[in-house]
Amino acid sequence: MIDCDNIIQRYYTPGNPDYRVLVIHSRQVADLAVALCRRLMAQQPTLEIDVEFVREAAMLHDIGICQTDAPGIYCHGTQPYILHGILGRQMLDQLGLHRHALVCERHTGTGITAAEVVEQHLPIDPPRDLLPVTLEEKAVCYADKFFSKSHPGEPPRTLERVRRSLERFGGGTMARLDELVALFGDVATLTID
Repeated sequence: MIDCDNIIQRYYTPGNPDYRVLVIHSRQVADLAVALCRRLMAQQPTLEIDVEFVREAAMLHDIGICQTDAPGIYCHGTQPYILHGILGRQMLDQLGLHRHALVCERHTGTGITAAEVVEQHLPIDPPRDLLPVTLEEKAVCYADKFFSKSHPGEPPRTLERVRRSLERFGGGTMARLDELVALFGDVATLTID
């Protein structure tokens, strides 16, 4: 078990707006991701999901936003926002949290393929697949889609709204979203602790 608050406070100052945005959003994602995993394990008792890891990884999945140029969420770094997952991976790798670091890198959108990096001219060099692989990674990736950092604390988006927000990224993104929905179900029918 790791101290996520301590790790966050290495890069963010409590009380600052960027800290508030990150922590509120991350707690929402963590609570939803854990609830999704618990429901899935109740439906399929043979599945083994590391729920404590899911909570930790969800708390840290966006840690890299502080290095991006995203003034709408109080982040005044120099890197493009699309790189926040890769930057978060680097930050957590430096702390020896390699498994958590992979969640950072693989949670953006519904994951990103190397082909999409090239087609969309994304500043990811070299182009590579950044797709959630494990159930834990998929849970954080999916839960993240339901909460906006621009409006921290708001209730979860509807699945229809999530679909509309991702449509512009193409068929691959939508197919991966459909796979996540088939795996975890709609959050509208879920009770979040």
